[in-house]
Amino acid sequence: MAYDSRPDTSGEDWRERRARAVAHHFAELERRREAEAAQAMSLIADFVSAARESGPPAVPLRARSYTGRTYRTSLRGWYLDHARTIAISEAGEYYSLLVPPSARSWLTGADPAPRPPRLIVGEGARDGESMPLATLLQRLLTAAPS
Repeated sequence: MAYDSRPDTSGEDWRERRARAVAHHFAELERRREAEAAQAMSLIADFVSAARESGPPAVPLRARSYTGRTYRTSLRGWYLDHARTIAISEAGEYYSLLVPPSARSWLTGADPAPRPPRLIVGEGARDGESMPLATLLQRLLTAAPS
């Protein structure tokens, strides 16, 4: 049996292939998330247009801390859930209104940042309560007094 003096590169090849596969999966996940956000933004734009025409009226939105305290925000819009932690602003932006407790927010108000919307609100959350965005938006429109 002859001894092969060439270095074993199979481990390196495997690592390279694995790194490429991970990068590919990450890129595909990002592409799907962007497509999902685009679809959700279209639903939200239709909702905002319909809400401006026939209600429900936009209300001042308040952020909620993990401890239950609420804080003012500069936003107006519509809450999507009963807990009032997810909302759509009048500008058509999607917000999670859960914020860390803060003395500064208590004094000056909270400033939550918009997030990319999901087609299934609450998907992957621990409480198991998920609902299609289209259903939540339709409920808001049909609950509005005409």
